[in-house]
Amino acid sequence: MKRTFDFTVSLLAILVLLPVYAFVAVFIYTKLGRPIFFNQVRPGYKGELFKIYKFRTMSNETDADGKLLPDADRIPKSVEWIRRLSLDEIPQFFNILRGQMSFVGPRPLLVSYLNHYSKEQMTRHDVLPGLTGWAQIHGRNATTWQERLEQDQWYAANHTFRLDLYILWKTVKIVISSEGNSTDHQTGMGEFKGLDGGVHHDVAKQ
Repeated sequence: MKRTFDFTVSLLAILVLLPVYAFVAVFIYTKLGRPIFFNQVRPGYKGELFKIYKFRTMSNETDADGKLLPDADRIPKSVEWIRRLSLDEIPQFFNILRGQMSFVGPRPLLVSYLNHYSKEQMTRHDVLPGLTGWAQIHGRNATTWQERLEQDQWYAANHTFRLDLYILWKTVKIVISSEGNSTDHQTGMGEFKGLDGGVHHDVAKQ
């Protein structure tokens, strides 16, 4: 049922939101230029790598030494609303349509983080990564890494279709109210470097 829901709703969402895709793409082009989309390899189900897509919302501004500025400093105020409303994430409907993601599941984090997960934390990859998840309705970026990973582990062990519907409903409320949402998304939590008791894995090798 979950896959049928994901496929049907993502296809309908893509068709219905075509004008939104077009508007956001043109807006980003006028404010940031090309590329319009950002893509990055992320680990999915069982750690299998796939390419995730987002609308680009960061500039390529550099410091005096030619190094990119910190992420939070490269988000122009003119595009903050795109991140606040999570519109930068809607290209991931194509990832859902292809079966690489689900509407609900642990968010796909960086490949480099795989080397820092404990055995228990790796269970977050026992389900498809999601556009939103249990952790996102419990603080989003206003939590610690330990809390977020524990919430991901709980979802992986207890997920049901009914729970998914509840998470989607709560997500809509949070997006509308912007509760727990920082405009720099994952950057608001800082980089994950492992927790006490973590072990190293080789699955991140590409």
